[in-house]
Amino acid sequence: MGNEKRELSLEQKEELLGVLQARFEKNMNRHEGLEWANVQLRLEANHEKLWSIHEMERTGGEPDVVGYDEETGEYIWYDCSAESPKGRRSICYDGEALNARKQNKPENSAIQMSEDMGIEILTEEQYRELQKLGRFDTKTSSWIKTPSDIRKLGGAIFADFRYGQVFVYHNGADSYYGARGFRGSLRV
Repeated sequence: MGNEKRELSLEQKEELLGVLQARFEKNMNRHEGLEWANVQLRLEANHEKLWSIHEMERTGGEPDVVGYDEETGEYIWYDCSAESPKGRRSICYDGEALNARKQNKPENSAIQMSEDMGIEILTEEQYRELQKLGRFDTKTSSWIKTPSDIRKLGGAIFADFRYGQVFVYHNGADSYYGARGFRGSLRV
């Protein structure tokens, strides 16, 4: 499976579509009024975006449709795993933070990984929207898109769900924890 190509084999496509369809049908509250057949047509017509969805799935994100943009005809996908995706944890916020670390560097950063996967890291607003669909990050936390004024000062923000509500915190952008990854979004 070459990252250069960003295309899945027929077997990978069929397996992924089966997993996505089952999740879609099991969680209709996330996308009331939408039909899987239409979602599947969009996915099959967008090989590179299907590859990105596969990357979301491969790293433990459990992507699912959370909305539909009437103007563009795009389906909006978010990582809907109960906890921050396992395959994306123990990473700092961005490449600048990664390069600034002198020792004990993590393997990657949230921003670099999201770019490599072809997805966008969730904003605070998107993270709050996600939390209306269920309970996410009750034991973990997820980096979220950090405003440039905070980032310029060396910080980055993350969020989680505790005590019945969403909390947004700050940390040094170079910090990383085994219980913190990031969630992404993709428009297909």
